[in-house]
Formats: sequence, C-alpha cells, structure tokens
Amino acid sequence: MPHHQTQPGQPQQPGWGLQPPAPKKSNAGKIVGFGCLGIVLVVILFAIGGAVLFAGDADDPSSTRKPAATEPTPKPTKSADGKAGAPKEEKSADAPVVVSAKKATFKKSIIADNDNYTSVQVTIKNNGDKDIDVNPLYLTITDVGGGKHTAELGVDEDQLGTVKLAPGENVTGTVTGKGTFVAKYVTYTEGLIGDSIRGNVS
Repeated sequence: MPHHQTQPGQPQQPGWGLQPPAPKKSNAGKIVGFGCLGIVLVVILFAIGGAVLFAGDADDPSSTRKPAATEPTPKPTKSADGKAGAPKEEKSADAPVVVSAKKATFKKSIIADNDNYTSVQVTIKNNGDKDIDVNPLYLTITDVGGGKHTAELGVDEDQLGTVKLAPGENVTGTVTGKGTFVAKYVTYTEGLIGDSIRGNVS
C-alpha cells in the first residue's frame, strides 16, 4: 500500500480524541457584582460622614453661647446716668432738646379774627438718643415783664407742626400768643409734664 505523507503547509485534521475549545465565560456577572458592592460602600460612607457632621454640629457650643453673650451693658449705665445726673443745662447745645427762638412777623390765617397776636419763630432740635414729640401746645412764651402766654392754635400761617422727631432731626415753625408783647424766651415741655427746656428770643 502506498504510504500517505502529509505535505508541508497542509493543515492537519483534528483527531477524534480532541474536543473543541470551551467558550470563554462572560465577565458581566462579575461587573454587576462589583457595581452593587460599590453602591453599598458609597451608601455606608455617606451614612458615616453624615453622622460625623451631625455629631460635630451637636458638639459645637457656638450656637448655645450666642444667646448668652449679651452686650447691652452700656445702655443701662447711660439711662441711669441721665436720671441720676445733675440737672440739664437748658441753654447748652449738649442738652437732649435744643430750643432756639427769634422774633417773627405774625402772618394772619383765615382762623384769626384780628391781628392782635405776637408770633415767635421756634426751632426745636432732638439732640438726644430717643424720639421726642413736638406740639405747639408744649410751648409757652414769656414776655419781658414776666407774663406767660400759651400757644394759640391755627392763627398763624407758619405755625409749628405737630411731629415726632427722631434723634438728630429738627423742626421750625411759629408759636403765637394772644395780644401784643415783647417776647423774652420760649419754654418747651415735652408732653406738658416732662423736663422744661428754655430758649431765649433773639
């Protein structure tokens, strides 16, 4: 019988005992497993971080110490000094209320029945640290003979208005007394029962 020889370069046929190579296993299961594990680890890390931050806020004493730190200590001393101090210098520019006055021409309004009135232009300045009320009824005019004249309302066109002055504010208007006289000074008394501040008429 002729002997068959394989030619060089000719592929050999596999034998009956050899099996085809097994298919490679997919890594999809491993990837899914690692992904779930990563999510669990991230959740755990966030939970631990939140607990640490919460504990830090709870241990921070700054929030509880803020209400305890009170600084209005200078205010009581100021008010106490104002009450227990020496009498206010009425003519001083440092007084809580400064009153200045000067002669003015009476400007008859439609309410006035005649010209028998005397007007004084008054400027009131709030030089203190709280609001004050201004009303023509809070002022009186004293003449050179010592006579006191209360304010007649609505008879002068430039009458001092009824206002509330904040610290640093001022208001100007006329205060008018009945009759003809020479005004010497004007006295302002807040609320009719407060401290009296005098301003000489220039």
